[in-house]
This record gives sequence, structure tokens and C-alpha cells, in this order.
Amino acid sequence: MEKGLISIDRWAKGSEAYFLTHLHSDHIHGLTSTWSHGPLFCSSVTAKLLPFKLPDFNLSLLHILHTGASLTLTLSSTVIHVTVIDACHCPGSIMLLFRGDFGCFLHTGDFRWEATCQRATNARHMLDHALQNLPVVDIVYLDNTYSNPIYDFPPRHVAAQKVIDIISSHPDHEVIIGINTLGKEDLLIEISRALQIKIWVWPERLRTMHLLGYPDIFTTNTSLTRVRAVPQHNLSIRTLEAFNTMHPTIGILPSGLPWIKKSLQKNEFLSGSFLTSSRCTRGKWSANSEAEIGAQIGNIGSPDKIHEYMYTVPYSDHSNYEEIEEFIKLVQPTRLKGIVAYSSCCIEPMYYFGRLCCVDQQTQQLYEEKKREERCKREREEAVSSKASYAGDNVQTDRDRSKALKGRFSGVRLTRFSRLRKTHRGAKLRGDNSSDEE
Repeated sequence: MEKGLISIDRWAKGSEAYFLTHLHSDHIHGLTSTWSHGPLFCSSVTAKLLPFKLPDFNLSLLHILHTGASLTLTLSSTVIHVTVIDACHCPGSIMLLFRGDFGCFLHTGDFRWEATCQRATNARHMLDHALQNLPVVDIVYLDNTYSNPIYDFPPRHVAAQKVIDIISSHPDHEVIIGINTLGKEDLLIEISRALQIKIWVWPERLRTMHLLGYPDIFTTNTSLTRVRAVPQHNLSIRTLEAFNTMHPTIGILPSGLPWIKKSLQKNEFLSGSFLTSSRCTRGKWSANSEAEIGAQIGNIGSPDKIHEYMYTVPYSDHSNYEEIEEFIKLVQPTRLKGIVAYSSCCIEPMYYFGRLCCVDQQTQQLYEEKKREERCKREREEAVSSKASYAGDNVQTDRDRSKALKGRFSGVRLTRFSRLRKTHRGAKLRGDNSSDEE
């Protein structure tokens, strides 16, 4: 594709058309009220919310994309066909399938496709239909937030029931739930319906709820309810301890992060860095029947109580590893590129999912060879380490041998981990002779 033709969730100058997958802050970094680099394509929900997020934005730049529909654009004498798919991540979130002389590219944005979600099922059928007449998808720009097999969490409706159970088991407590400025609305609605109560939200969040057209179950009057939804970064142990000096209070953090810092200071926020836990093992959440769903609910176990006043429940708006795997099996692309380049939990998606891609035989052989080299390297280094433990005089020699092995066995390179997710998470579709930007 010609350099600078399209930008997705990236807002620098130089492209002819810009696409926004959803309105979370890490996808609009660089998009301001005065931005005017070109036409901006987004869903109708995102278009409705964007002026509230960015006052004084030039609304004439907005072009509405309808889920399930296709759009044809002509840019620099290149015809581009765009198909819009529901990403089921947060209100207004979409996937984008691009087709043209340049090939075929799919950008997932952030997405959550549970097997038990009807919206996700409809979106899956929609994408499957769009792919039927295509020879191959060249690249999938993938939401690889949880592209590691040790991370697993249940469908959202199951996790929501866990939140409801926690609240029900504390009838005399005030309840504070940490959420973002957009997303997890369905969780709050399920809580309200199950417990027949209103939910307190902060004023800006209430305006968002009204714009989204959700039921009139939200309020800014604290005297009307004992359940409050607050910005996640405001939910801290110190805050809960202060509330408990006045009234029994618990906090609930609904997140796909099923782990927490080993030592949590009183003044630290739970939205900070996290460490993985050995208890995070894969389960089977791709339910195909009500019987399986029931069995899975029973296997979840009790929600984690990470502090006297704090619970965390694995409610995620991102697909877990198994859901990502099923998604890639459906699309069968030639290549994968993660849209989360740096994270404490993501891994370069080709490492685990490259085996599912439609690569040529030579590429597959190279992948298998690297896997063998990595395994051989690990075994040799373990042998060297073991020998060093029992031969004190030979420790230095064995260490030198271990270092020498590093030059012979390259292994598969993993993406560097970081505590923070990368803020620039878009993609720019470029020509065949230039590298893709993430």
C-alpha cells in the first residue's frame, strides 16, 4: 500500500484518511480538538461521544462507519474497500477489514469475542462472510493484550455474577467499583438489575451514560445507593481504609488482570504495575453448551480477596488467550502484528500463534527450526548450570561455555516487557518496500 495512505488510531500528518477503532485514551493519543489532518472515519457511537471528549472538534471531519456495512474509498487512485465489524470491546468499538490492490489487512482494535456472547457470535459470522471471497488476509493487526497462555478469565457475564455475589454477601457495606471512563457499562447494568438498586457514577460518567442511551439507573446522588462506580485510578487501599473509619466499605476491581503486586503499599493505586501469579493457569472457557457453562462457573472458585477491604474479579473487555487463538483460526492470516507493543503481559503474537498462520513451507520450517534451537539452548544451559553446581573449580569455565552457546543458538525473540502499555497503538498501512509502523 502506498506510504501514508491510511492511518488507524494514529494521528500524525501524512495520511489521506484516518480511522478510529474506539475512544479509549491510548487510541486517541495525539488527537486533539484542533486536529485537522484529514477525514476521520469511526462508528456512530464514537462520533456521538467524541465531541464530549474533545470539545470544539471540527465535526465536519467525521465520517460514520456502520457495523456490518462496507465502504469504498478512492485515495491516490487506489480503491479501498472497508468492512466494519463489531469488536465487542466498549461502546462504539470496531474492527476494520481493508481490501484493495495492496492486499488485505484486518485491524482488530481492542476486542472481546467470547463464545457465549451473542454479539460476538454475530460479529464472527459477519467476518467469516466477508472473508469467504478473499484469497488470504495478509496481516492482522491484533489486540495481543493477553496473548500469553497463562492468562485466562471467564466470560463477562460469569465474572459479573461474581461481582454481584460479592456485593450480596456484604449487605451492610458501602461498595466502590473501579471502572474506566468508557466501558463496563454492561457490568453496572447487570448489578443494578440483579440487586434492584441504582449505581452512583461521577458527573462526567453520567453524561456519557445519557449519551449512550442507557437505562435511567445511574445517579450522582450518593444517598440513593450504596454502590458507587469511581474512576479506577481513584480506587486505593488508603481510600478504602479512610472510608472504613466512617462506615464499612469494600472495593471491587473488575479487570482481566488476575494478579496483583505481592506487596501493596497503603498509598498505592491498584491501577499501577502488576506481577504475574503462579495460580494463573489456562482453563476451558470456550463453552458450547449450557452444561459446559454451568460446569465452568462452578470451577471459577472464590474471587480473590487481595486486601481486607479489596476484591479483584476477572472481568475483562479484552479477549483471553483461548479466544484469540479461536479468532486466528477463523482468519488464518499470513502474518500477525500486535497493536500492544509493550506490556507486562503481552507477547509477540507470532510466537504462540504463528503456527496458525497461512505461511509458506519455508517460513514454517524456519519457525520450527528456531523453536528447536531455543529448546536446545535451554537444555544445554541447564546442563551447564547443573555441572557448575557440582564442580566448584570449573564454575568459571562452564559459565564461559554458557556464554559461547548464546552465539550459536539465537532462539525466538520475545517482545520486551514493560509495566505500562504502549500509548501509540495504531497502525499505518504502508508500501511493500517499507516497514509497517505500529
